[in-house]
Order: sequence, then structure tokens, then C-alpha cells
Amino acid sequence: MSPWADTGQRKAYVLTIDDAIGPATRDHIVRNITRAERDGAEVIVVRLNTPGGLDASMRDIIRKILASEVPVATWVAPAGSRAASAGTYIMYASHIAAMAPATNLGSATPVQIGGGDTDKSPSAWERARDALRKSADKNGTEGSNATEEPENLPDDAMGRKVVNDAVAYIKGLAERHGRNAEWGERAVREAVSLTSSEALEQDVIDLIAADLPELLEAMNGREVRMADGTRTLDTAGLTVVEIETDWRTELLAIITNPTLAYMLLMIGIYGLILEGYNPGAMVPGVIGGICLLLALYAFQILPVNYAGLALILLGLALIGVELFIPAFGILGIGGIVAVVFGSVILFEGDIPEFRINTGVIAGMGAGSALVFGGIVWVAARTLRKPRLSSREAMVGLEAEAIQDFIDGFGRVHLQGENWSARSGHPIRQGDKVRIVAMEDEGLVLSVTPAPTGNGNQ
Repeated sequence: MSPWADTGQRKAYVLTIDDAIGPATRDHIVRNITRAERDGAEVIVVRLNTPGGLDASMRDIIRKILASEVPVATWVAPAGSRAASAGTYIMYASHIAAMAPATNLGSATPVQIGGGDTDKSPSAWERARDALRKSADKNGTEGSNATEEPENLPDDAMGRKVVNDAVAYIKGLAERHGRNAEWGERAVREAVSLTSSEALEQDVIDLIAADLPELLEAMNGREVRMADGTRTLDTAGLTVVEIETDWRTELLAIITNPTLAYMLLMIGIYGLILEGYNPGAMVPGVIGGICLLLALYAFQILPVNYAGLALILLGLALIGVELFIPAFGILGIGGIVAVVFGSVILFEGDIPEFRINTGVIAGMGAGSALVFGGIVWVAARTLRKPRLSSREAMVGLEAEAIQDFIDGFGRVHLQGENWSARSGHPIRQGDKVRIVAMEDEGLVLSVTPAPTGNGNQ
């Protein structure tokens, strides 16, 4: 139970979101709205500064806000902050939409909506927007008429469906709270933005507040629409409770970072490859297994292009096979190419926070090339190494007696293997011996004591 639950204090919970909207943000907001409902908070304030984010995470947040038993006020703050793209939808969904001076919102064109969309060309949205503007210029229309969808949209069914779905979504949110649906449509179709004063003037937001006390004062007495009807806010004299991100949210934010998730995947697979090449090493297998499971969890909730993931897995498999089946470099080179191309297309979209750092891709490509080079070097060294099964190659090698010779017979250790041996000289355990021949019957070595450092036998 929350420590605030039995104190009788009237509370305002404040969450700070200063990042792209993703799985960690969704978890933080959803869990703390549930906590506020349990603790009986008067209001939840989401202090927002975001460039946008993932559609799936945004919609989960909006569903929780719309169903919340506690009014949610989304406040774009401090000065210089923005609520772009997904942030605009969250503003429209909130019971109170507020901004600090010198902030902005808008640019809600759904470039990333749907996560891994099937349209590989982001320019589809630009073509749609240009067609809208050209149609408006041709018809001599301005203002709201310029946002009407023309008949000559690009022949891009997926693009039209995604944009029209986003328009309907934001208009529905606007109608729910009595906000400017027409401007919301323009934000989607034309990627327009507004300053805080312009947003207030056009009924996109409810109020402007420079700081938290001013926000709570301005909200007091306002009527908002909740899931179970209307409610009048009573925000005077509330105790402000700042909700910090906990370890779970921090961990989720780390492992769902696309660059780190990609590195975990590579480390995991390379660890398993090394464990397969050297069974019993344990450390590569354990570390690789943990990293691989964490990466797969992250990929489950990130917008992954599975063709890219398949290319990476295929490439690493080819490099791994080269360890056991030398193919004169064909498998290794093909594997490196597959890893690089798969890495490039693994995460797609125009949100920098959800793309892999190109330097990491280059580093992993170079690392894969080094691994492949090491495999080639080991293979070449093995080919140059004399085979133990060759009689001539074994003559002259030194071994160590692992038991006393009895009646001229004993056993010696030679390059990782134990051999039966015969000698006409007395030999004791631990003595160094030299191979002089291999007898035809029974793979028995003929040995003689090895020369000592002073030249005596």
C-alpha cells in the first residue's frame, strides 16, 4: 500500500516525461495512473517534453488516460519543451491540456505509426502532404479548406489508410474533450505546429501555466469529462508528490534502447557460437544466453523489421558454420554481408531515439570481419600443421612418460594424447623421451630418453 494512502492528504501526482514515447514511458505512465487511482489522488500531472514515439506505446497510454478514474493533466513544460507527434495525441486525450510559455506542439503526421509498417518509403507521407497543398493552391483555397483530402492522392493504399486512421483518431480525441478537431486534422495531414499562445487561441489547449503552482491554481474549478461522467476539479491546496522513475522503468528504458538491444543480440549469438566451438567453457554460453533472452524481450516490444532480424541470424549462422566447415571464406563473407544489411534495416523509422547508431553497426560489421579473419587464420594454421597420423611427422618429437616403463613398455603423453610406447632404456614417470619410430603393429611408439641440457642422456 502506498505510504500516502492513510495520511488524509489530498495529493497531486506529478510524472516527468522527457524522452521519446516508448515501452518504458508507457510502463511508467500506466503503472502510476493505476497507483494514483489506488491512492485516491485528486489529479495526475504529466510534465511532458517529447519528440514523438511509437504508436503502440502512445495508444496504450491514451487508453489508460481515457479510462482513468483520476483526472490527467498533460502539461508541456518547462519553457523550450515540445509535444510533437505522439505527444500531440496524448495532449488531445488528456482531461486538461496545458502548456508553459515558449513551448510548442504539433507535427503529428504518422511517419512511425504502426511500428514496422510495410511501406518502406517514408516519402509516401511527403507525397500525400504535397498533393494536398498542390490541390489547395490549384483551387485557390486557404485556411480550413486547404486541409480537405484531394482526389489525386498518391496511389499508395497503405499511406492513405494510415493517415486517415490517424486523422479519425485525433478527431475522436478532440470531440471527447471539446478541442479543435479541425486543427488536429491539419497537424496530421500537414504536420503543422503551434506555439502555446496560438494553441490557446485556437482551442487546442485549455490553459497556459508557467509553473506547477500556477497550473494547479488555473485548473481549480474546471469541469472535465471522465469515463463515468463530468467532474469539477478541486486542486486548491494539494500536496505535490513527484513520482520518480523506479528501477523497473530504468531497466526497461535501457534494454529497449534499439542500439543496446542490437548489441545484446550480437553478444548473445556470438557467446553461443563460442560455447559451441569450445564446449564446457560455460562463461560464453551463460553470458550469451542471458544477453540473447534480454534482446528477444526487447524485440518483442520494439518495432522490429523481421526481415532484418532474419538476415542477422542467417549471417551469424554462416560465420558460425565456417568454424566447423571451412568453405574457403564463402560462408564467412556471405555472413558478414548479411549481418551488415540486416543491421541497417532492423529498425526503421524517422525517430532517432528508435534507430540503431550507425557507428555501432560499423563496429559490429568490423567485429564480424575480425572473427571471420580469425577463423581463416586458424584454418590456415591447421592446414600447415603436421598431422600426428604421419609417421615421418612424429619422428623426432618429444613426449613425457606418464608411468614407469616395465619390461620396456609404458605410456607417454604427446600433444594432448596418450600413446603406448616401447624403449630399450630404463624410463621413469616424468622423464622426457624422444620419438624414434612408430611400430607397424598396435600404434606403439619407439622412444629413447631425450637429451638433457648438458648433452648427457
